[in-house]
Amino acid sequence: MKLLKALGLSLLASALALGGASAQEKTVKIASEGAYAPWNFTGAGGKLEGFEIDLANDLCARMKVKCEIVSQDWDGIIPALQAKKYDAIMAGMNITEERLKTIAFSRPYASGPHGWAVMKGSPLEKLAGAGQRLSLDKDPDAAKKMIEEWKPLLKGKTVGTQGSTVNAAFLEKYLKDTITIREYKTTEQHDLDLAAGRLDAIFAAHSSLKASTEKPEFKDMEIVGGAVSGDVLGRGVAVGLRKDDAELKAMFDEAIQASIKDGTVKKLTEKWFKIDMTPQT
Repeated sequence: MKLLKALGLSLLASALALGGASAQEKTVKIASEGAYAPWNFTGAGGKLEGFEIDLANDLCARMKVKCEIVSQDWDGIIPALQAKKYDAIMAGMNITEERLKTIAFSRPYASGPHGWAVMKGSPLEKLAGAGQRLSLDKDPDAAKKMIEEWKPLLKGKTVGTQGSTVNAAFLEKYLKDTITIREYKTTEQHDLDLAAGRLDAIFAAHSSLKASTEKPEFKDMEIVGGAVSGDVLGRGVAVGLRKDDAELKAMFDEAIQASIKDGTVKKLTEKWFKIDMTPQT
């Protein structure tokens, strides 16, 4: 009888312990734009999909936390983080000096260049540097020379880009005296205006441009000229976090490192971008 009672108490204690562990499981709320394919987009039934959604779930499993992923418009994504509406941002956001004044970042989980897209038959098909990828940090002279070579063809053209992004910052810094810059809320909006003939070109991340060119409605869109990275274009895409959330940053850093090391990041970038965008840093 005593043995049965002891066994019953032991089982009860185990059940309570398991219940307590489950109840104490940490939930990390992550915001994504849901309008930046293939990084993140809203699929059938309003479900968030894309590279960052898959990666977020992988990172949460490694951190042993529950993932809650929500959509948030790009132009309010940092203010809402600071207002504690969620814990982290995974939305194709590059690490930049300007953003580091406001928020913290994890180590990068993806990296890629930025460049131009035009419609077939455009005179801008001849933009210099086709097939080249130059870094404004590592090859500043060569990159700036290529930018200067773009200017004669770009003179007086109207270029679309997503507002409040590194792409808009690049155009403002290097080409504002050459082109008319038109900012859009989403990349899809500037893609549509390019296809409709209301823009001469768009400037965006190559990953986003490649995804657009594969859609039937943008079959006549093509990536042209050289590609650039570095400087105001950032140090790679990472998780955005509040500056006082050092513990969560450490958790993300460790999980991202493990995901890179075991090849998960490589596999996911090849799945969504058709190329390996594993960061080299």
